[in-house]
Order: sequence, then C-alpha cells, then structure tokens
Amino acid sequence: MAIDESITLKKLEVFLAFMERNNLARVAEDLGQSVVSVHRALHSLEQAIGCPLFKLEGRNLVPQDTARRLAESARRVVAECEDGIHAVRDMAGINASRLRLGAIYSLTLHCIPHLIVGTKLRKDGLNIELTLGSNDELLQKLQDGRLDAIVIGVHDGIDSKRLITVPLFSDEMFLAVPLDSPYASRTTVDLQELASENFVTLADGFITSFSFNRMMEHAGISPVIGMHVGDIFSLINLVSNGMGISLLPGRIASFTPRIKLIPLSPDHTYSQHIALLFLDSREQDRNLLALAAEGRTYSRRLLQGADFPMLGETE
Repeated sequence: MAIDESITLKKLEVFLAFMERNNLARVAEDLGQSVVSVHRALHSLEQAIGCPLFKLEGRNLVPQDTARRLAESARRVVAECEDGIHAVRDMAGINASRLRLGAIYSLTLHCIPHLIVGTKLRKDGLNIELTLGSNDELLQKLQDGRLDAIVIGVHDGIDSKRLITVPLFSDEMFLAVPLDSPYASRTTVDLQELASENFVTLADGFITSFSFNRMMEHAGISPVIGMHVGDIFSLINLVSNGMGISLLPGRIASFTPRIKLIPLSPDHTYSQHIALLFLDSREQDRNLLALAAEGRTYSRRLLQGADFPMLGETE
C-alpha cells in the first residue's frame, strides 16, 4: 500500500527520540524544539499510521505495544537512510568528516598550515587531507571531484563560472638571484637588463611559471631558459647554487636565506593573486563554509598587518 505522505523521516526521528527518552520535555530539549512541536509530530504520526500508538495516563504519554513494534522498523528505516546518504556522499567525494584540500607547494610554510588549523578549530573532528601540486593539476582535480577545495594562484585564464572564489592575498614578484650575484646589491632591477641572462623556472602549469611568462611577454623579452623544473624547492636550490636567476613571489623569502629577492622597477611590477576555490554546487557544504570563513579571517588579518607566528610559536 502507499505510504501516507505525512509519515516523514523527521517525524520518525522525533518518535524514536521519544521512545528512548519517554519524556516530551527532554526530547524537545535534545532536538531543539518546543514541547508542542514534539507532541504535534507524535500525534500527526499516529494519525497517519491509523492506529493508536500511545495511551494518555494523566499528563503522560505511555507507548503501547504498537509503538514498540513501529520503533523496531523505524530504527531500521532511519539507519538505512543514513547509511545510503553516507554512501552516496562518499561516492560523490563528499564526506562530512573529511575535507580534501589541494594547494600549491609554496603555500605550505605559512598560509596552508594556518587555514588547516583554523578550520579544524571551527569544525571539531574534521579530517583534512592535503594534496600538493601545480595550479593546473589541482584545478583539474577540483573539477573532476577528486578535491573539495584548492588554494592556488588565480588569473584571467581560469574559467571561474562554476567556482566560488575567496581571495586570500596578493604576492609581489621579485628577481631571485644567488647571494654572490652582481645584482644582489641592487635596490631595484629593470627586466630589460636581464634579456641576456640565463633563467631557470618552473614547468608549465604552475602559477609562478604563468607569472614568469606574462611578465616576460609584457617586457617584450624572449628569455634564455636553461632549465625547467617541477617544484619550487628544486628551483630555489638551482638559483642559490648559481645555475641561473628566476622570478619568484615574495613568500619564497621565508623558505631560505640563500637567495636574494630584489624588487623590480615600477614598469615591470607584477603580483600573484592567491585564492581559495571550490565548486559553486558545494556552496552550502558546512566544511567548505568553515574553510571559507577561515580564509576570510586569514585575509583580513593580513590586510590589517597582523603578524602571524609560525606554527609552534606563540603569538
């Protein structure tokens, strides 16, 4: 037979809570509802089923055998529904206790640790899995549903139609040279002076390689590139050992004292824009809302000039 449309999972949950607590006031407190709402849900369920479930003794509702029999089935129904919801969310890569976060390598010293710690404080029990990669790799994984959110450099070449963007900070690009470079004593450098220098840079797909190419194009320079590498740490080592010079964002200064970052002349200044991204279809996801809120807090504190300590230090 068809199930009456007024028999809902929510009413079954109220019913099961009452069967466990056997007290309207306690059930109301547990569920954050009024006693009247709880009583109304039980009465409505009883009417929809079409047989008595409770007997009124004084001011108390006393469950009958019919209520106890219904409770057995209701527990299975609610449990099966919850299991199904969890299974579907897992299949879709959505898990209430897990957040899959992607980030570019150069954010692992400062930005990402603070976002993770702050989000976990907002969502107790949340397990955050971190995946590192290039801009393009992480963006593809986000679009494929293999990541829930990513923190990358954004630019006009990224299709943001289906994305929620939370800006975090902007980071100026600098000339990166070894400490013994002739440029190391300079206060500024014009890109035009570097046309014949040997550069090392990141491979395509990284935000820093995109920035490098955009800056060279704007300056009208066809750079001499001696080597492309696949991670920022190898690039830093190559520059520090005199294998070439590069263009790197200011955050790299925190990674090593073995290279010098020199500001570029005003005509050639350029900044990367770092942002948190997730799909707009997930904009009501509570884990992502917590991450976005922490991202906005992080950004606001940076704009206010707050001095974030390294993790393990005290503020």
